[in-house]
Amino acid sequence: MTSDPGSPDGAAPAGSPGTEARNGNGGRFRAPHRRAADGPRMREKAVVTAYRTGSWILGRLPFGPTVRVGGWIAEAAYRGWPEKRRYVRANAARILGLPAGDRRVDTLARAVFRNQVRWVIEGMHLVRMTNAEHVTLFTGDGPDRLHDAWQASSGVILAGLHIGNGEVAAAALAGRGWPVHYLADDTAYDELFERFVVQRRAWGVEVIRWRNLRDVYRVLRNREILGLLVDWGYRPEGQPVRLLGSWTTLPPGPAVLAARTGATIIPFWTIRRPDGTFGGDVGTPIRVASSEPAEIARATQAIADALEVPVREAPDQWCVFKPMWPDDPAEEALLAERARGDGSAAVGGDRAAATASGGDRAAATASGAAG
Repeated sequence: MTSDPGSPDGAAPAGSPGTEARNGNGGRFRAPHRRAADGPRMREKAVVTAYRTGSWILGRLPFGPTVRVGGWIAEAAYRGWPEKRRYVRANAARILGLPAGDRRVDTLARAVFRNQVRWVIEGMHLVRMTNAEHVTLFTGDGPDRLHDAWQASSGVILAGLHIGNGEVAAAALAGRGWPVHYLADDTAYDELFERFVVQRRAWGVEVIRWRNLRDVYRVLRNREILGLLVDWGYRPEGQPVRLLGSWTTLPPGPAVLAARTGATIIPFWTIRRPDGTFGGDVGTPIRVASSEPAEIARATQAIADALEVPVREAPDQWCVFKPMWPDDPAEEALLAERARGDGSAAVGGDRAAATASGGDRAAATASGAAG
């Protein structure tokens, strides 16, 4: 339930040291970010120093002026980071169902950059708030519905997106005394990661390193709450799903874990309100009966279907800086063929008409994001 800033773009080949973990049953989990085997130490030091300095300064300024400064930072990043700008624009075009060169795509992409910077600034301010103050940031029916679903389950896997602010959600739920854990990628910058672990532990949130599968299974056996984000970008080896009307992949990990532990998957998200507080909601709980490919495909498609809801509601708050869909139509066709083989195509196809109308709603939201 976090988005760690400063993750490097360099990627090691699949299977390189630090990019894979295996469990005793032969299952394989890959790191969301695959760092080059020998990342430049100087760059790591520069990122850590910049973050610590920015956190010290921005975390002490009043929130309103800080957000305005963040807007300038976001605009500079948008102009000066062409690779990420291209990815975000490609995702925005898919959401809106518009050509990448459309003015509305540009408007939405700039809003995504602004909200990512705001996410980071909010995290800097969270560390100076009390647990009781954390709870007041996340209100509405969402936490209560989550609590009811958790109490009715044998452990919970929260499947979420980088939308709204997962840091606020984690801090607020832990502030209620709930046992909140999330699986986080530790393959980027070690010093920065350790800083995040210490900060979140002070909130009552436990961070599990992605390779530590023993702790993952322990949390679920103890009927506690495990947060997993599923929008780490398109990967050909993932589970084919239809997302917002187009074929892509999501990681099968949440469904596999649910099948092996009996835990319930609960799609979960937060949305930032205009007043700076957050609302949230949960999707229909997903139970996975077995590890059969068709069942894993069904459950993963159900996750995709549920998580379309917050993307349509607040596309400008979906802060993903990797391509979420393949850019080759032939590759999409191959995903559809794979899905027909494992039984997921029919499930995703049933939602095509609803997804088309969702694109219209997202376009309207994007038009309002310019303000």
